[in-house]
Amino acid sequence: MNAIFTAVFLLSLVVITIVAPDKLLSTLLGGGEKAAATALTLFCIYAVWMGLSRLAEKSGFSRLAANGLKPLSRRIFKTDNEAALENVAMNLSCNLLGIGGAATPYAVKAIDELEKDKNEFAQKLLFVINATSIQLIPSTVIALRTSAGSGAAFDIFLPSLICTVVSTAVAVVLFLLFGKLSKKRKKKAGS
Repeated sequence: MNAIFTAVFLLSLVVITIVAPDKLLSTLLGGGEKAAATALTLFCIYAVWMGLSRLAEKSGFSRLAANGLKPLSRRIFKTDNEAALENVAMNLSCNLLGIGGAATPYAVKAIDELEKDKNEFAQKLLFVINATSIQLIPSTVIALRTSAGSGAAFDIFLPSLICTVVSTAVAVVLFLLFGKLSKKRKKKAGS
């Protein structure tokens, strides 16, 4: 992927040098400035959400949320590992709030716990759900749109909700379907 990005950058550099050489430096600096501003905005968003997530952990709210989600999580992920269930609950909560970057550390901890139990099904399912992540509130996108000066930053809410629900549902169905097909093939090969 880095090779593709490098090739696109170099090709763009050659084209702008030929078409508008006087704009080369200002374009590079302007792009760098926008990239730095976006990175700083994302840093601030994640700092706030990671702080709130840490506060939720220390106050016991994450444990309370995990207890509320345990029956469902236990059934979906087929595990009784309390640490895994708590981290799964925090991961799902962060994803529901649209802060995927804050959700990732919880997914890593959950998968580590599930690995101790040798629960490959739950690890793979969590990966699928985390990758598609249903977002009730796409807060990162809303914050980025707001920082870019959008007059209607919240217009992304309904399309985002619909897309993430559909993508998660399709991904989970495909995961379960291919899991069943894989088991059938293994049984046939073993016979």
